[in-house]
Amino acid sequence: MAVLALLWGSGFLWIRLALQHGLTPVQITVLRAALGAAVLLLLARSAGQRLPRGGALWRRLAVAAFFCNALPFLLTAYGERSVGSGLAGVLHATTPLWLVLIGLALGTERARGPLRLAGLLLGFVGVLLILAPWQDSSGIGDGIGDGNGGTGGGISIPGALTLLGAAASYAIAFAYMARAFAGAATAPLALSAAQLSAAAGLSTIALPTVGPLNPLAGADPLGLAAVTVLGIACTGLTFHLNYRLIATEGPTGAATVGYLLPVVSTVLGALVLGEQLTVRAVAGMAVVLAGVFLAKRRPKPTPAPVSTAPAPVSTAPAHD
Repeated sequence: MAVLALLWGSGFLWIRLALQHGLTPVQITVLRAALGAAVLLLLARSAGQRLPRGGALWRRLAVAAFFCNALPFLLTAYGERSVGSGLAGVLHATTPLWLVLIGLALGTERARGPLRLAGLLLGFVGVLLILAPWQDSSGIGDGIGDGNGGTGGGISIPGALTLLGAAASYAIAFAYMARAFAGAATAPLALSAAQLSAAAGLSTIALPTVGPLNPLAGADPLGLAAVTVLGIACTGLTFHLNYRLIATEGPTGAATVGYLLPVVSTVLGALVLGEQLTVRAVAGMAVVLAGVFLAKRRPKPTPAPVSTAPAPVSTAPAHD
């Protein structure tokens, strides 16, 4: 989980650098998905795992690729045009809140205690504190040219809402993937490679509508280096680790990595890009994380009553 948080949290920095050095959000999305898919295809091949077959499974993979990759990748890149990388990580930390909301709506979250509901409310109060919609945020621009990423005197509301949409998309994907791929016969590496390949295909469709067909057009060497790290380390390896977490901890457990994303993204944004956060934004981040903590708490299971009856004598042979 710590490695996943470090790789995923640094992704906001690489996106910001790629934007500053000539790449568009759609180009970043296509290259990120394609490079990540290439890494997973190589890992799957070296492990002797074959891509899944069957139209039904590929249709489920396409849905997962859209909500877990193509859409949030694109929304994140668009959001970071006007919101700094540190705050982008903070807003992504709301993923567990969206996941609990989805669970409550679908009836899969049974524990509706006051702490969880208070956590949901507190988390979104923290988001409002960060956004401060009651303040004038005009004149922020797209934030690409400044060091603060639009966070110095205010926050771009459209950019922040776009990032919240990415967080909600991840939550939808986590909940969907836990059901759609439960008990799937395909090995995890091959399944991950297939999903990211589908995401690369879906993203490529959008290229002609918003810019040059060449996904490398306009990028300088630093921009290409940033998107390469983003695709290989922060997407390919991260996606595989995320699949493993979903398999072992469940969708809500996997989303727990959101606790660490704001820390990583904020520290890297400050050290590398010189981004500055206002006191209000830092307070909002703390409130968001407190809300996530409360919303994810589950009541302790009631211990089973202790029987006073004598235990039956087993006639089975002893074994290790």
